[in-house]
Amino acid sequence: MPIKQQIFSLILCTLVFLFTVDMVRKHKLREEYSVLWLGTSLLMFVLVLKYDLLVAITNFIGAGLPTTTLFLCANLFLILIAMQFSFRISKHSSQIKNLVQENALLRAELEQLKKTPQL
Repeated sequence: MPIKQQIFSLILCTLVFLFTVDMVRKHKLREEYSVLWLGTSLLMFVLVLKYDLLVAITNFIGAGLPTTTLFLCANLFLILIAMQFSFRISKHSSQIKNLVQENALLRAELEQLKKTPQL
């Protein structure tokens, strides 16, 4: 890998890592969502430093070029992000359903208490 590409890639990986840490620190990104971003930026950092590892992975999976391997990794990353959001949405949907049902029961109980004569 040419040195200019390597320097640019290392700077980019470092910026993504620092940006993610800063977003977590400012409470704009929750820790559970930052794991994939931090892990990916670290993996990219390692692959840039150890380009032979990227070439070995490329040969192992049978891809033609290391850029193809990076493209496949990027797609895998997007799939993992989508799955993480799907799991979170499913969990929140269940919680909302339970809260709505509990709210309905409490309203019915309150209406029942309002109807009963007070002593």
